[in-house]
Amino acid sequence: MDFRKQRLSIAEAKEMDMVHYLSSLGHEASKIRNNDYWYVSPLRQEHTPSFKVNRRLNRWYDHGIGKGGNIVDFGIEYFRCSVGEFLNKLNGDLSLHKPFENLSKTENESEHKIKILNNFELSSYALIRYLEQRKIPIEIAAKYCREVRYELNAKTYYGIGFKNDSSGFEIRNPYFKASSSPKDITTIKNGSDEVAVFEGFMDFLSFKSIEKNEVHSASDFTILNSLSLFEKARPFLESHQTTRLYLDNDATGQKVTQQALSLSDKYVDESRLYQNHKDLNDWAVHSAKQQSKRLGNRL
Repeated sequence: MDFRKQRLSIAEAKEMDMVHYLSSLGHEASKIRNNDYWYVSPLRQEHTPSFKVNRRLNRWYDHGIGKGGNIVDFGIEYFRCSVGEFLNKLNGDLSLHKPFENLSKTENESEHKIKILNNFELSSYALIRYLEQRKIPIEIAAKYCREVRYELNAKTYYGIGFKNDSSGFEIRNPYFKASSSPKDITTIKNGSDEVAVFEGFMDFLSFKSIEKNEVHSASDFTILNSLSLFEKARPFLESHQTTRLYLDNDATGQKVTQQALSLSDKYVDESRLYQNHKDLNDWAVHSAKQQSKRLGNRL
């Protein structure tokens, strides 16, 4: 399957936040009153703001011309183009793929409200572009992840889903990080006497993407999905001769690492691989950018 041929759908486009989209075009609200954002119209010349976006409804209305609608309607007016042409424009800018509802919730708040509707092979352009930005090949992600449609607060969204051992999902898209119930660790068993441990699945996918780590491809893996689940993972981890820790380089991640090292000499801290970076994926992204820059300088 050629993933790069996937295009953003009309339904996915309509999930984008109009306020963020207008900002990406260089238009900022002149005034904000509750859910109403008022702009000097992007569609015509004026001095008094009469273009309104209701952020709760994610709809716009231009009082000067008596027109309004959703983001697709706006794009057709703004660019003077067809629906297909507008979707092609959106495909070129991943930053626009943000659900219009403010989804900045904690995992504990969101996991009890999320209902998984279905899951299938990764195909949405926005999610594939997101993985590309995280320097994770789609071929790697497709082995371990699914695309999920989920319901939250009576609205439907989509994201990258990574299943845990209790059939719950870790969900990611460019602007949303949450879990569906039940929350659990993810174990991948290859019958090895070594196990590699990651805090989140993006770090695990980065590890699988690094060619020099192919020597460890037969290792067992544990993705904690939350540091709070480390104790739950311990029986499986300590059933191995060696447990390699690839936890985040923040205070909490290093605290758990140090606690593990004090428990047994089976634990090995591998975070030196990505020292001076937040986590393994952050290091992988930075390394890829540096390599591209070096190649560019040689040309």
